[in-house]
Amino acid sequence: MELELEGADLKSVLNRLRRAQGQISGVIRMIEEGRDCEDVVTQLAAASRALDRAGFAIIATGLQQCVADMDSGRANGEDPKAMRARLEKLFLSLA
Repeated sequence: MELELEGADLKSVLNRLRRAQGQISGVIRMIEEGRDCEDVVTQLAAASRALDRAGFAIIATGLQQCVADMDSGRANGEDPKAMRARLEKLFLSLA
């Protein structure tokens, strides 16, 4: 299954990933500067949430594409149960 992100979906995911990248850089800088533990953890939690949201957006797009493929009979010959199991594994990897 190939993931096709386009338009608003692509822009949204890329923005979330860039935000997380900036937050991670901020966490590294904070640690190097010896900043307060609470501030570091707060920033790290924000980066983690941004990554999670990007991952969920990607999975949601993948699910939408899989359903559309199954409805149109283009599931590349993959058994629907196998496809569901793969998607479930991906979803749970973010949980």
